[in-house]
Amino acid sequence: MRILFAGGGTGGHIYPAVAIADAVRERDGAGARIAFVGTADRLEARLVPQAGYPLHCIAARPLRRDRIGAALGTAFVNGWGVLQAFGVLLRERPEIVIATGGYVCFPLVVAARALRALRVSRAKIALLEPNAQPGLTNRLLAPFVDEVWGALPQGDPRFGARYRCTGVPIRGSLRSLPPRATAIERLGLDPQRRTLLAMGGSQGARSLNDALVGAIAAGLLPTGWQVLHLTGEREYDRVRARLPAAAAGALRPYLDDPADAFAVADLVLARAGASTLAELIALALPAILVPYPHAAEGHQSANARALEGAGAAVTIADEELTAASLGALLARICAPEALARLRAAIATLRTPEPTALILARIATLAGRNTQT
Repeated sequence: MRILFAGGGTGGHIYPAVAIADAVRERDGAGARIAFVGTADRLEARLVPQAGYPLHCIAARPLRRDRIGAALGTAFVNGWGVLQAFGVLLRERPEIVIATGGYVCFPLVVAARALRALRVSRAKIALLEPNAQPGLTNRLLAPFVDEVWGALPQGDPRFGARYRCTGVPIRGSLRSLPPRATAIERLGLDPQRRTLLAMGGSQGARSLNDALVGAIAAGLLPTGWQVLHLTGEREYDRVRARLPAAAAGALRPYLDDPADAFAVADLVLARAGASTLAELIALALPAILVPYPHAAEGHQSANARALEGAGAAVTIADEELTAASLGALLARICAPEALARLRAAIATLRTPEPTALILARIATLAGRNTQT
């Protein structure tokens, strides 16, 4: 099997692609030929080689519609990226092209479809859309792909019959969490308390950090609970200086592998990015979601609304998040009955095994690999 992945910019675009690639490599061994396409100056330039896969770098820019000059510059760069993608496709000769998100997908998918129209390539094209609301790039690419894979039972209406609910693959370390007691000991937490996991990503989320520190300082943490607070690298020193000395729980800047954190979590306070939601759904963890207010086209708000509408999470807007509002939410949600309802609801969104379902879709696409 020869597969070419495209995805970049954020972990939510890269980790699912690596998870799929790892599953293909585990299944097919040395017979699998897997490569990635990305840009040279974003996260994929570090994560993809670390995972052991070759990365072809091409030119790409976010699609712009606000100014004519910017739009022309973007068109030129992405046009050059399409030409570069032609070369990558002709060298790799993939059977399947899988785009997992980010603006670098645009030139590759356009090039793959053009080569197919010219009968130079027969590669099928799949698009992974982990968000409830697709961004501009994926909306533009949808007519060019054979299938769209997503996390929620109902896909965006613009995907039509191309949509398949597969779930979103998560990192291998999260598919089998360590025993809670082991993780509790490693993190230095109290095994007799329930745990709120607060995380804002590698860089942190100041509004989440400030609201949580304020709630702890005001004594608003529910009785019998403790906090595992992942502050983000940039926020760690500031939060540590403000946190009461007697605060119950543990403080960490970040965990590259969050398996221990998820193993101890009874409730999660987090942003509503695609990778976070995929992990929450896969692990059936109830959550308070605070969408990042500046996310492109409000996609985090759409993600949060989708889970809240299913009764699987509680959402609060970033501008409404304070120590008092967070304390009130915790008082309501940390009741055992409320937690149980959230956990039961999010469990209904789980697919049996997203990676296995996607491997099956890959095999189906390759099996009907005829020109269209």
